[in-house]
Amino acid sequence: MSSWLEWGLPIIEWFQDLGTVWLAPMQFFSFLGTAYFIMFVMPVLYWCYDASLGFRLGLALLTSNGIKDILKISFGTPRPFWVTDRVKALATETCFGVPSGHAQIAVVLWGRLASFFKKRWITILCILLILLISASRLYLAVHFPTDVLVGWLAGGFLLFLFIFADKPISQWLKAQSFRIKMAIAFIFPLCILVPGLLISSAAKERGVPQEWIETALEALPELESLDPTNPESIIASCGSLLGFSTGFVLLYQWGGFSASGSFIKRLERFLLGIAGVAVIYFGLKLIFPEGISSLALTLRFVRYGALGFWVSYLAPRTFVALKLA
Repeated sequence: MSSWLEWGLPIIEWFQDLGTVWLAPMQFFSFLGTAYFIMFVMPVLYWCYDASLGFRLGLALLTSNGIKDILKISFGTPRPFWVTDRVKALATETCFGVPSGHAQIAVVLWGRLASFFKKRWITILCILLILLISASRLYLAVHFPTDVLVGWLAGGFLLFLFIFADKPISQWLKAQSFRIKMAIAFIFPLCILVPGLLISSAAKERGVPQEWIETALEALPELESLDPTNPESIIASCGSLLGFSTGFVLLYQWGGFSASGSFIKRLERFLLGIAGVAVIYFGLKLIFPEGISSLALTLRFVRYGALGFWVSYLAPRTFVALKLA
């Protein structure tokens, strides 16, 4: 274990010495940084509060997730429970450590919301959530403090770009033709996907130290295997981003979508939309093959692309057709 990771072990031990009374709260805060929570919060904002905010937040989160996956495979560092038995793994993770995806996504998500609302109490709450989500990853022993710090740096950099480049890029895009907008919506996810696949392929040749695999499987026998170099997460992120961005371009061309309305209308939109998310996500998962074969990875891209397209385009069109919006 390198010294730039090992210095954080006493901090993880201190967190775990706080006792099991903190396990449930830490698992909850950790959940706030997962893909499942993002699949909940994005549609709520997009369909039920402000479509423009929902799109901007979704674009930032999906981009951040793809870049996070590339950084993880590039660094190729272990999780704490892969290299030592001094800490106890309280969560299951199979990808590399640096950066902490939860910390990075927390900065992007809650930082973006704080910058949108611009209210002091919301900003304080968002900062507190970022800290608690990050701390939960240390308590659960799935990240070193170094992972969290790099996650904050990566998330902060992306947040800065999305906030300060928002207005000029939005104004430029409004002046472009439909074809150019659609081309950008296609090309942008591929600019993340292609490097990600190349880096993943190179990482497979580099391999994973056998002692990491043995220590991880000893700590969590239910893992059965460990393959942190597989590109499944990158493909899911980029597929979602492509479907989400192209769907929004089509919706904008059609005339847009207003998320306003009564509480009942918003609730009905949310329930119908989430039902569609569940059908696509779990339904196609049952039909499509799993694994890392070319066919399985291609269909995984299709499944997540369909999910993003439903959220940004098909669901709003359905709401309007049913007079829910």
